[in-house]
Order: sequence, then C-alpha cells, then structure tokens
Amino acid sequence: MIDFSLSEELSALRDRYETFIRDVIIPLERDPRQGPHGPEEALRLEMVQEARAAKLLSPHGPREWGGLGLDHRGMAVVFEAAGWSPLGPLAVNIQAPDEGNTNLLNQVATPAQKERWLGPLVRGEIRTVFSMTEPDGGAGSDPTLLKTTARRVGDEFIINGRKWLITGAPGAALNIVMARTEDASGHDLGATMLLVDMDAPGFSIKRILNTMDSNSPGGHAEVEFHDVRVGRDRVLGEVGKGFRYAQIRLAPARLTHCMRWLGAARRSHAIALEYARHRQAFGRAIGEHQGVGFMIADNETDINLCRLAIWHAAWMLDQGEQARQETSMYKVYCSEALGRVVDRSLQILGGMGMTDDTVVERIYRDIRAFRIYDGPSEVHRFAIARAALGRDPSAR
Repeated sequence: MIDFSLSEELSALRDRYETFIRDVIIPLERDPRQGPHGPEEALRLEMVQEARAAKLLSPHGPREWGGLGLDHRGMAVVFEAAGWSPLGPLAVNIQAPDEGNTNLLNQVATPAQKERWLGPLVRGEIRTVFSMTEPDGGAGSDPTLLKTTARRVGDEFIINGRKWLITGAPGAALNIVMARTEDASGHDLGATMLLVDMDAPGFSIKRILNTMDSNSPGGHAEVEFHDVRVGRDRVLGEVGKGFRYAQIRLAPARLTHCMRWLGAARRSHAIALEYARHRQAFGRAIGEHQGVGFMIADNETDINLCRLAIWHAAWMLDQGEQARQETSMYKVYCSEALGRVVDRSLQILGGMGMTDDTVVERIYRDIRAFRIYDGPSEVHRFAIARAALGRDPSAR
C-alpha cells in the first residue's frame, strides 16, 4: 500500500516553497530581462541568490555538494510548488537540462569530475547542457542514428559532428556530449559521454533557433564540433556505455518534467477558475454554465490523476525499482493531460487568454514542447506497445 500522506516536515517545506514563489518570484515574471530566448543570466543569478538565502536552492542536489538531498517523493512535492511560476524552476535550480545533468553527474562522474562541475552546478554557479539530438537524419527519437564521432587518438578523443535543439548553450560552462566512439582505426566502440568545456577550441554555436517556448536561458541552439580535443579524464563513466547512462538520466528526468509542469497547469487552472467565478454571461457566472463547468471538472480530474501518477512513479523510484516503462507511460499521460488543462484554462479565459494579461498564454506556449522533448508521445507509445506485445498475456 502506497502512503500518499505528507509528513509534517515535507508539508512545511512545501509551504516554504509556495511562499517563496508567491512573494519573491511571481513579481519578477514581467521583469524586462526576459526575451524570446529565455531569461538573461543576470536575472537567473539574482533569483538563485534569493533561493540560496531562503535555503531552498537545489532540492534535488546531494547534500555533500550543497543541495537538500530530497528523495523522489520530496522532489515531486517541491517541484510542483516551484512550477507554479515559469521562473520558479530556474530560481531554485531545478530547470532542465541542469536538473537531469545533476543526477547524471552524481551517479556516474568521478570524484574529480564532481569537484569540478557537480559542486558548482548544485550551488547554481554554472549552467550545463546535454548534447545528444542531431539534425540531418542524425540521432533524435532513434538514438542509434548517432552521427557525431569521437575518435580515440593516443590519450585524446577528437570530436566531430553537429547537434541541434541544445537547450541553454549560450552562457553554459559544461557540455555533456553523446558521441559514437571510434578507435584510431575507425572501429566502433559504442556511444560515449564526454565532458567538453563550452569554450573548447573547435566548438561553436552556429545559430539560436527561434522556438515557441521561452523558459530556458539561452534558448535552443544548433552547435558544431570541429576537431574538438578532450583527454581521457573527460570521459563520463566508461567508453561505450553512453546509452546506458542516458537512461540513468532520462528516466527520472521524464518524471521531473511532469512534476514541474503539474505546478504550471495548476496555476493556469487557478486563474481560469477565479475568472469563471466572476465573469458574467447570460445572467450568471460563466462557471455555472455547463460548457465551462465541464471544462473545470475535466481540469480537476486531469490534475489529480497526474499527481497520483507522479507520486506512484516517485514511490517506485524511491523503492529502487527501475520504473523505466512506467516513467514513459506517465510522461505520455501527463504531457497530454496537463497540456489539456492549460488549453482548457485558456479557452475559459476567452479573449483574455490570448493576451499576456495573465501568465496562461506563456504557459500554453511553453508546455506544448513537453509532448516532444525527452521522447515524443508517439515513440513512447511505440515502446509501450512493443513491450505489451512481447509479454505473456496472462501476466499481471
């Protein structure tokens, strides 16, 4: 039996996050240091300092590096609270890709690598990127199409290739690069993760992509590696085990996306609910009309079912279960259900929903990408169906 009740300590911590987001972060939502490619670094650092002073920074980070060291259940609660504002995850240092990279480095990096990058990352001093997706028929939904190569020559790896939709590249300090590793003769050694400084000779940002979302500092970039050289000390984990490490990173990250977006969807619903209570049409509040009332009911249902799904997956991860397929299922369900919540909220607001008079329009643009990144819904459905077809029909 799963216990969904919160301890007094966790309830108090949730309340502290909610108060911080309401009093400190929401007033910054109209700060001019934001644009189509996300908040400026100065704004991020200012918010991080506020979170650090409130002792709310990096709830997911290991305690030995300055984080709060919460388990997945605790993360589910406070990530939802932080997601109430589009700036909340960035303020408390749980924005993707840094949050997933924190988990990856903590589990795979060497002590020296942790000292150099994990500590500053947990303290909010640096940002990082994760370079896997490629243009022109390269790795995307099918990671086996990986084209970027890292040829081993002596004690070095020479990286060549292109990546795109690399979130947060401008201003980041560390690039975790997935590449197909080859020995000096060109023999394939498998996919490997390599740690590359963003100012490494041969690395360049070719262009910043114009996308519909605007919640990530630096936006999304297309980047190029031209004979970028790194030493063996820059291998993350072991050569050839990159795809295995990718699952260490991606499976929990799918769930933490759900946690953050649950908070954003709840905010949208709360704004629409307040509007529906007071906006009059045809002699009564619009919430009393069946068409709007049914949308409110559907929002309530989707929000609560998503929370139950998230808490169940968090419980599984805390029990040490793999939960890879479950996080795929919940990522599909939550990305679509929470997207519906925001869509209905905008519809309830009517013309106001199309304006920036409320934050719903911004959340609507930002959340749409959730159905695509970390695996589009269709790819997850393909994997879920394939697993079901290969299972004994009588198995529970």
